[in-house]
Amino acid sequence: EMEDKVSSTLSGLEGELKGTFYPLTGMSKETQQQLIDDHFLFKEGDRFLQAANACRFWPSGRGIYHNENKTFL
Repeated sequence: EMEDKVSSTLSGLEGELKGTFYPLTGMSKETQQQLIDDHFLFKEGDRFLQAANACRFWPSGRGIYHNENKTFL
C-alpha cells in the first residue's frame, strides 16, 4: 500500500524532478544491474543494509526513483 502511494505521488512530479520509479519486486536483472553499476542501488546481501536491519522484508515494498538527469534520487 505504501509503495503504491509513493509511486503514484512520484509519477505526478513534473519539470526537473520528473523521472521513473523502479519497484524492486519484479525488476528485471538488467535494470537492477544498471542501477547497481550507476551506484543508485545496493547489491542484495549488502552488509550495511543487514547491519541496519534494512533488508528485513527485502525487496517487498521497496523501490528507487530518479529523475531523467539522475540528479534527484
